Amino acid sequence: MKRNILKCTLFFLLIFTFSCGNENKTNIMKKQLKTFVLSNKTNCSVKITNFGAKVMSINVPDKNGSIDDVVLSYDIPEEYIGGNPYFGAIIGRYGNRINKGKFVLNNIEYSLATNNGNNHLHGGPNGFHNVIWEMVEYKNDDDQHFVLFKYLSKDSEEGYPGNLTVFVKYSFTDENELIIDYNATCDKNTIISLTHHSFFNLKDAGKSDILEHELKIFADSYTPVSNELIPTGSIIDVKETPMDFTEFTPIGKRVNEEYLQLQYGKGYDHNWILNKTSDSLSLAAIVREPVSGRKMEVFTTEPGLQFYSGNFLDGSDIGEDSTRYNHRTAFCLEAQHFPDSPNHKNFPSTVLQAGETYKQKTIYKFSIIK
Repeated sequence: MKRNILKCTLFFLLIFTFSCGNENKTNIMKKQLKTFVLSNKTNCSVKITNFGAKVMSINVPDKNGSIDDVVLSYDIPEEYIGGNPYFGAIIGRYGNRINKGKFVLNNIEYSLATNNGNNHLHGGPNGFHNVIWEMVEYKNDDDQHFVLFKYLSKDSEEGYPGNLTVFVKYSFTDENELIIDYNATCDKNTIISLTHHSFFNLKDAGKSDILEHELKIFADSYTPVSNELIPTGSIIDVKETPMDFTEFTPIGKRVNEEYLQLQYGKGYDHNWILNKTSDSLSLAAIVREPVSGRKMEVFTTEPGLQFYSGNFLDGSDIGEDSTRYNHRTAFCLEAQHFPDSPNHKNFPSTVLQAGETYKQKTIYKFSIIK
């Protein structure tokens, strides 16, 4: 009996200590939170927090000149700590999924944190989206509108090898281009695939669904997935399938078709292989929203683009202006290397050699449909 009482006492003490530790960590984070606003000569703006280097708002005009937000967000940075972990975030060290959280590099098998069933997702539970980034430089004057962040991902963090130093620079131009420049180096060979995870709704920032948004992706093929959304390693032509966005197509037109890939993802949650043969900056996708008249173009140096149609939004996230983000009220276009690339030799390599530099550029450009 005494032994059972002692076990129960130790158990509840452990829970209490863990709870207090998490509360203290959260309080420390809140004290470090900062926001940065990039505004241009057209009175448009982007707001960013150092928590997860997350974009909190992108305010751009509609066809009538009314300037409003076009991303799902929270009112204040403190709400991001307990909110949807990926809203507006920088994702790393590896965007998307890695099968079973395992990969082999230089004949060594590495085991990563698994936070998506059996698999590793978006860098793990304490990935780049869930840390405080250091602000290195910030300018918002007549000539320059940018903020530069830095983060040191230490050796073995979430299971990854090497001390990885990452710089992310957000710039906002007078042409309403949100430019994201990534730069990273590591002291050991490692893997890396960074991306940006804003949830877009060009009509009303999540107050209604995105099914009438018209999407065009410059990709003739995609990487099909298993029922766990892990790439099979195959490459399939999009022609004559619901995955074909080579011409402008409403997102909702085929999203509910009885197509196995859509059933696996509960909608679109797949990587498209962009029509490019180099890492030069090129146009990857265009989205048009007919009611607001807004248009968004995505340019990237990356070989892939993840299109996600907000399938797992369920109304539990309540954001800016008390907006409840329901099913398919946003979409994501994440420029990336392919998911699970380290486990597929036919995919572009995501290995970063020690001493070499990882670079990537992605641009989200906002304008009006002509």
